[in-house]
Amino acid sequence: MNKILYTAALAGVLAAGFVATAHAEEKESKCYGIAKAGQNACAHASGVHACKGQAKVDNDGGDFVLATAADCSKSGGSAEPKK
Repeated sequence: MNKILYTAALAGVLAAGFVATAHAEEKESKCYGIAKAGQNACAHASGVHACKGQAKVDNDGGDFVLATAADCSKSGGSAEPKK
């Protein structure tokens, strides 16, 4: 009986670890250079504007949106502001 309980507990811990790893990869962070005009997440990196939704042009290197690292890379964005 104890062996079954131990095996079930170990399986649960392993499954939780896999789920935590999957969620860590999906974490969104700032992705510069892919925001469309009027769809930025917050202030421009160089202070051109200070609020969400104020981007004037598409793909400005100082405006960001929130995206996963994989999506940011696929879209041609960067984790750092572009000049």
